[in-house]
Amino acid sequence: MSSHPPIPIRVVLLSGPSGSGKSLLAARSGLPVLRLDDFYKDGDNPTLPLVEGSSDIDWDHPLSWGTESAVAAIEELCRTGSTTVPTYDISLSARTGTETLRVERTPVFIAEGIFAAEIVARCRELGVLADAICLTRGPLTTFRRRFLRDLREGRKSVPFLLRRGWRLMRRERSIVAHQTGLGAYPCDRDEALGRLAAAAAGRCQRAAA
Repeated sequence: MSSHPPIPIRVVLLSGPSGSGKSLLAARSGLPVLRLDDFYKDGDNPTLPLVEGSSDIDWDHPLSWGTESAVAAIEELCRTGSTTVPTYDISLSARTGTETLRVERTPVFIAEGIFAAEIVARCRELGVLADAICLTRGPLTTFRRRFLRDLREGRKSVPFLLRRGWRLMRRERSIVAHQTGLGAYPCDRDEALGRLAAAAAGRCQRAAA
């Protein structure tokens, strides 16, 4: 249990494999959304991890992401209703500016991204966690969705997307298991929407216990 006093705004952490439909689900919910992908490190950051046995940057490793700044933004949103967040261009692997995100008129907002489960424990300790969800769609469905999205948005080169897609498809079950182990509840789109509605209505979920 958290020792912090009650906070009027709380966060639902929405994780899941890349391409599982997190952004679409978050948009469909109607709740304010914090894009955790905007906290990626710049491509020239010397601390970026590499894929083992390759010169590719491992953008699916938590060390490619700014954990502390993401948690700080979530905490500020929950305590004050607004915060300044970076804007990130994935095709450039770089932050391109900042913007102000405000969520004052809602009791719950969503923070979505592939690393959302990594901060479940931190958000619970801070007393700001409403729920944590891991969206799952199945490896083949996720592979197809991810590749078509990344190709359409020009996120990276086609060879890189194919290498990454194949690697993630083989790892998808272990990715879901890892995120579940960190405290995210695994479910499909419809169940996730139900949990989001419950969180917005102030009903407790297992991940927030």
